[in-house]
Amino acid sequence: MKGLIYYISLPFIYLLSILPFPVLYRLSDLFYFILYSVFGYRKKVALQNLRNSFPEKPETEIRKLCRQYYRYLCDLFLETFKTLTIRPSTMLKRCTLSPAAKDIFDGYHREGKSIMLVMGHYGNWEWAGNTFSLTCKQQLFVVYHPFGNTYFNGLMVRMRTRFGTGLIAMKDTYKEMVKNKSMITTTAFIADQTPQPDNAFWTSFLNQDTPVFRGTEKIAKKMDYPIVYITIKRLKRGYYNILAEVLTEDAKNTAEGEISGLHTTRLEKDIREQPEIWLWTHRRWKHKRPAEIKSIV
Repeated sequence: MKGLIYYISLPFIYLLSILPFPVLYRLSDLFYFILYSVFGYRKKVALQNLRNSFPEKPETEIRKLCRQYYRYLCDLFLETFKTLTIRPSTMLKRCTLSPAAKDIFDGYHREGKSIMLVMGHYGNWEWAGNTFSLTCKQQLFVVYHPFGNTYFNGLMVRMRTRFGTGLIAMKDTYKEMVKNKSMITTTAFIADQTPQPDNAFWTSFLNQDTPVFRGTEKIAKKMDYPIVYITIKRLKRGYYNILAEVLTEDAKNTAEGEISGLHTTRLEKDIREQPEIWLWTHRRWKHKRPAEIKSIV
């Protein structure tokens, strides 16, 4: 059945990918109406997340932010499928790497240093990976959760690797990074997903107790790679700019929780500046902090 659904869907997915951008965004407007106004997909989750994160904002502003988020979510969904057929020149026109970020990555490459990137589900992270692979000299690997549906997982792998990006399944991260140690690599972690509460690092993020995966920090200490934070700013509809800043060059000697704290603090700053492009329908706060666990930052 999964295969049947996939093969029925595939022609429509490719049709979406070849649509001109003006048509694509008109279709996105229609999807927004259906998703937000007709079905209300996870609207309660998004509204509650926004209220908890911005208690200082009035309800009218919260609801406006929610509508803006759903409009962006529909754009993001269709932009992702565009990766199937988009030309490299168009990709680089619509998602640019800032000169300062390029200098950081080129500098590490000249020094022969591999690095780790940390980022959130903020802006078009799929396009950012494409632009990095088209622009930078080091090999990019992205840590990801494979989809349960093997057919659609294959499609996502095809999209994500089209411009040379490599993928590492989360469960194989450390093993694969050790295997790639002879190469100059950049390994990207989207570090705002939800871990199990008992094994997480807990901190305050957007006014709420929030669990953070410890794995990213543990691997950083073991590999002793510089840690670079990435943000993807939306300039206007369909256009992005990638910024970067070094969080630490001495991961091995950081205090417990320091890297996680630096990343979440920086991500919160970005979200407050442009809240509508973060993933508010994600159940980020479904777990409660265990009573015996205290945060470090």
